[in-house]
Amino acid sequence: MASAVTEQQLRCSLCHNVFYNPVSIPCGHNYCRGCIKNHWDARTTCECPICEKAFKPRPDLRVNWVLHDITEQFKRSLKDKPTPSNLKPRSMSVGSSTSDLHQDAASAAVKRLSLIDRYSSSDNPQIPEVETRWKKIEKDFEDMIQARMNKAEEIKALVNQCKEDKDNEIQTSTAHITMIRRAVDIHQSGLQEGITQQQEEVESRSDKLLQEIQGEIAELRMKHSQLHRIKDSPDPLRLIQSYKSLTATLSTRDWSCVKLQTDNHIGTARHFFASLAGLCHNLENQLCAEEVTKINKYAVDVTLDPATAAAWLLLSPDGKKVKTHLGGQGVNVPNDPRRFDSCAAVLGRQSFTSGRHYWIVQVGDKTDWELGVAGESINRRGLITVRPDSGYWAICRRKGGSLIACAGPSFTLQLQENPKKVGVFLDYEKGSVTFYDTEAKTHIHTYSGNSFSEPLYPYFNPCHHDNGKNTAPLIICPVKP
Repeated sequence: MASAVTEQQLRCSLCHNVFYNPVSIPCGHNYCRGCIKNHWDARTTCECPICEKAFKPRPDLRVNWVLHDITEQFKRSLKDKPTPSNLKPRSMSVGSSTSDLHQDAASAAVKRLSLIDRYSSSDNPQIPEVETRWKKIEKDFEDMIQARMNKAEEIKALVNQCKEDKDNEIQTSTAHITMIRRAVDIHQSGLQEGITQQQEEVESRSDKLLQEIQGEIAELRMKHSQLHRIKDSPDPLRLIQSYKSLTATLSTRDWSCVKLQTDNHIGTARHFFASLAGLCHNLENQLCAEEVTKINKYAVDVTLDPATAAAWLLLSPDGKKVKTHLGGQGVNVPNDPRRFDSCAAVLGRQSFTSGRHYWIVQVGDKTDWELGVAGESINRRGLITVRPDSGYWAICRRKGGSLIACAGPSFTLQLQENPKKVGVFLDYEKGSVTFYDTEAKTHIHTYSGNSFSEPLYPYFNPCHHDNGKNTAPLIICPVKP
């Protein structure tokens, strides 16, 4: 029988080994029962690996006993061969990625385990070969485990290094800030001492000048009395000569030196305070940049609530952009008590009743807009007043001018330049709403000392399009933690 059947005919096309418990599927092709079962278990459809014919439902796998007997006879005829060729493992492809190699190694290990089960019977002559392959399987698993343990150690080392870098950066920043503050204190103390000394010199010089002036006043009064005594003289020439002799000794006082000294002192003081203001401004910007970086961890995903949007506002499908309809006409929207009916405003879907929350809005070059936080109980009908006592904590821009704090009364914010992106930071427990220029990392304005007692919502108002001058949308930006 062995001579009538070739070895290739008795090999499974999946594992490339001599059949073990061979089965025939409806298309007529034969496989090891375990091989075809594992092949189908790993896929959503049952197809023949050779002819790709699909079967539905999944065929019932039954051992082909005729082929089984032929295979067993063939195996017995090979008992005397020292190295059976039917146990040769499949090689992995060259150029595979690390993930593919791991997957192929794991698949090969599973196949080897099936071989061990297959050849573990007491009458099988290939036990030594199986034991050798079992040791290799163990080695493969140990290598894979060790590789992953090494990778875990690398990740831990990287995390520790990042932590050390962060600690070093914090220490360096703290030392730098301390040094700046110490320099400011020393500079301020020295300059104050110098100004005090110069002030004392001015006062001393002024006292001397006052004494001289008082002496001149007394002399003038005395000579004025003498002039009165001779005014009735019949000799006009004597009167003129007497007046000239009385006034010759009184020259006009030169006050320019006093003014020059005073101007010098004032200029020195102004220069000091200008330098101090610049230093404090730089220090404030540095501290503000660190503060903006820290509050990024409180970032929230804010989206617009169409149920609150005025009828003439257009919202993007993802709820991240809002602008005014160019036609200026409202659209048909459901009547909802939460909707603004006369103001081009919209609230966020998210409400906050505790904690800290941060989001960023791109205003770009828009000439008119309003941003901030609003309470749940605000008036949404008719004209509204945007200020804290009405439930709004916001800033705005009007007609392309400077930013304004809507504080009631409103006031202009003194900024070097108008921001392109505005960060809004709500600290519910602290009762504060702070605005930042997120690109320049500078502070814009803070509402503090509030006592919040109701849900608060993000507030947006792109304002009217102003004949096409203010058509850009307000955009809620993603915040990188």
